[in-house]
Amino acid sequence: MAVVRWKPGFFGWHRDPFSEMNRLRREMDRIFGDYAGGRGIAPAAGVFPPLNISEDDSNLYVRAELPGVDPNDIEMTTKENNLILKGERKIAPEGEKVSYHRRERDAGKFRRIISLPTLVDADKVTAVCKNGVLTVTLPKAVEAKPRQVTVKAE
Repeated sequence: MAVVRWKPGFFGWHRDPFSEMNRLRREMDRIFGDYAGGRGIAPAAGVFPPLNISEDDSNLYVRAELPGVDPNDIEMTTKENNLILKGERKIAPEGEKVSYHRRERDAGKFRRIISLPTLVDADKVTAVCKNGVLTVTLPKAVEAKPRQVTVKAE
């Protein structure tokens, strides 16, 4: 742990207070790195599947990366303002006497609940999976679509 000498100045700091926050972050990283056996903190696996959500005036679009997932293993439902993606990514067994040098591809079940920013017409939702990318088109509900209002002069 570093000893920091107190140097009175403006609000008690002679340097940028954000540099102190950065120093604290580095110190916490070092402490947790020691705790993890000197390896540092392993990067998180992240959320699967990674996705993008976009919209235009009529639709919301959800594009999810699902490489190696059979479209038949994907279950998609809408409930209230949520889109729920469930499925399973399977990796073919490689034999009994295989030893891995590196294993980064994960297999297993996943479930992701995506909160939608607006109401959608659940009866008109479509989904297409092409080249490992699932594209879901969610038409906005009539009450959620922008509406032009005419201003009358009197």
